Amino acid sequence: MPAPLPDIELERIEVDLFVSALKRRFGFDFSEYAPASLTRRVRQMMHVHHCDSITALTARMLHEGDFVNEVVQGLSVPVSEMFRDPPVFRTLREQVLPLLASYPRINVWQAGCASGQEVYSLAILLQEAGLYERSHIFATDFNAAALKRAQEGIYPAKDAQLWSRNYIEAGGSQSLSSYYSARYDFIRLHERLRQNITFTNHNLVTDKVFCEAHLVLCRNVLIYFSNELQNRTLALFRDSLVRGGYLCLGLRESLDFAPAAADFTAIDASLRLYRRKLHPASGEPDAAA
Repeated sequence: MPAPLPDIELERIEVDLFVSALKRRFGFDFSEYAPASLTRRVRQMMHVHHCDSITALTARMLHEGDFVNEVVQGLSVPVSEMFRDPPVFRTLREQVLPLLASYPRINVWQAGCASGQEVYSLAILLQEAGLYERSHIFATDFNAAALKRAQEGIYPAKDAQLWSRNYIEAGGSQSLSSYYSARYDFIRLHERLRQNITFTNHNLVTDKVFCEAHLVLCRNVLIYFSNELQNRTLALFRDSLVRGGYLCLGLRESLDFAPAAADFTAIDASLRLYRRKLHPASGEPDAAA
């Protein structure tokens, strides 16, 4: 009789079966997410939903109708804040937007937009630079619940104090409160900020080039991907950018060891801000030229 499997090996099998069931039954593919992070989130969901095991969580997902929506929301980590990492937004304001101003139309792709805080931060930057009227922001995520919240633009009022500090540190010249109305314990971003934003579903794991963009932001998403998926996603961003377009990643992410690095120059490597080269690297497809 074979010896019983160690608990860690048994858990690995359960997670693999969970991921396989999610993909085969519902089409959501998490197979190339970083294993440690994925396991941690699956384990957390198991406890939140009072399941005795990951196998029990899998069975509930397969047999309880809309429960998959809870699963996807739990796995996709839709966490953000307005003007997160203020020096990044200050650099966008001072070094990137003045150069984008030379284009008659500006397309911005915010990939993995979560619940929309950074999307509205971008809208405010563009408005204060006098560029919003000729800009369009495509805000994408595969988490339907997060996209719905992003479209509504309603957030807890308790977050406004931190966001106001971030805004000032990012070079804001007004009061952040001029961009929202407050009621009870919530704030709502003004409708004018949503006028040139399209919120739509897009899955970085399975979907292709989304648009021809002058600026792509995808911050603190790649850290949850395997190296192979990171490389594919960075190539997707490269192929989505016009020559001379800009890419902004999270502070814990980098282009340094990716094949796509040959096609970018660093504007500020410490802030993970890059520019697509005006001339293609050898062998690079010319998809966005």
